[in-house]
Amino acid sequence: MAMASHNQELLSTEIMNRGIPDSGPYAGSLSFSVRVRRGLPDFLSSVNLKYVKLGYGYLINHGFYFITASVSLILAAQIGMLTTDDFYFKCDLINAFSMIGLLSLVFYIHLDLNLKPRRSTYLVDFACFRPPDELKTSKEKFIRLARKSGRFDDAAIEFQQRALKNSGIGDETYLPKAIFRPGDHRNTLKDGREEATMVMFGAVKELLAATKIKIKDIRILIVNCGILNTTPSLSAMLVNHFKLKHHVQSFNLGGMGCAAGVIAIDLARDLLSVYPGSYALVVSMEAVSYSWYCGNNIDMLLPNCFFRMGAAAMLLSNRYLDRWRSKYELKQLVRTHKGMDNRSFKSIHLKEDGEGKQGLSLSKDLIEVGGHALKDNITILGPLVLPFSEQLHFFTTPLFRNSKPYIPNYKLAFEHVCILAASKQVLDEIQKNLELAEEYMEASRRTLERFGNTSSSSIWYELAYLEANLRVKRGDRVWQIAFGSGFKCNSVVWKALRNVGMPKHSPWFEN
Repeated sequence: MAMASHNQELLSTEIMNRGIPDSGPYAGSLSFSVRVRRGLPDFLSSVNLKYVKLGYGYLINHGFYFITASVSLILAAQIGMLTTDDFYFKCDLINAFSMIGLLSLVFYIHLDLNLKPRRSTYLVDFACFRPPDELKTSKEKFIRLARKSGRFDDAAIEFQQRALKNSGIGDETYLPKAIFRPGDHRNTLKDGREEATMVMFGAVKELLAATKIKIKDIRILIVNCGILNTTPSLSAMLVNHFKLKHHVQSFNLGGMGCAAGVIAIDLARDLLSVYPGSYALVVSMEAVSYSWYCGNNIDMLLPNCFFRMGAAAMLLSNRYLDRWRSKYELKQLVRTHKGMDNRSFKSIHLKEDGEGKQGLSLSKDLIEVGGHALKDNITILGPLVLPFSEQLHFFTTPLFRNSKPYIPNYKLAFEHVCILAASKQVLDEIQKNLELAEEYMEASRRTLERFGNTSSSSIWYELAYLEANLRVKRGDRVWQIAFGSGFKCNSVVWKALRNVGMPKHSPWFEN
């Protein structure tokens, strides 16, 4: 009976109207069918071993350096046992020089691969923008303005009211004024640019003030925004406003959803290895005014209820001397893309409705699709972060018959978890399947309540929450998880380099 109820939790039903058939035993009468969908996959009873193999592949690749050092030491020990007589009698001059050349080549490769310092990537600091109080929008105000705008029918208003009630979002989130203009006004590029200017410039100004970094020292600029893609680009707007140097390496990532922030960090890390000793500025944001849907399609109304204004700016460096002033060091970054699967690819889709009104459409398979992406991602991440005892337990469990696969305890690998604050339902499902205590979910839930879903910048508001409450200590590991269209699930792990004290500025401070 318990097993039956457990399986029932993973299934959802959908009644489909198939219309009135013209022929057959049911001709002339309405016909219905029931479609059964599976919910978030049960992480405790399923795991794809190919992703475990991939994770260990990453681990083994790093082990190549250890093997090279070991072989070099063995060769050195054998050479040390030889005497000059061995060389004189057993080798002529040409063979001797050949051996010396070969040994020199091995020694050079060892020095290049092992002793050459490999630069770490540091997060010097970050800043999250908090919009002005005049843009605060409670749930009651949201419904009142939506009804007053005249853009939604009664069914659409009622749906948004129910969605807001169960969303986990509080009454102090921020929305631009342009979205509630009355009449048949459609949000324009001008609205999107104005919002982007406010949130991007605000976050970058705060970051520059906190780090005292000079604009001329920024060599790399990366901006990510899912929906709004302008010409000139958002990154060009930043270059123009802050007068970055002409040699800045500028990149603009678009259409990659809420997971694009971690992708931008990955790109910054790679570019820093090409331009060592540089600073990289990463800006993550979303323009609500440009992605706002003003029609009545139910599957396109849900993003209106969750997405809110926000942006985050991060300063990264791989300078050796920046370690002492940086807050975190980047330890691991794993990206998972499920785009080859059609259901995953179509789960989040920008489209136009029958009236030509643009908006994001969320499929009913989204929760399940996200669950599979998360499972694959953490299965790759596990071998890189988990203690050896947990990995051993994982691999020995299948040796026993009738034993279900063991899912490692990821709480042993991290002190803090920042999960993209997508919605209350998503956070509840992840907490249940990963068996996370409430303390690990606190930052995500409080961010959802206070700021809503700010897209790719959400995980930075969560880290800011941990810092504002003095939770981050030296050596703590922070796991950030983000999801996005495509469908993508990305993870990044940071290690705190010091006890992070009370910041001078934070979106969580009222004054």
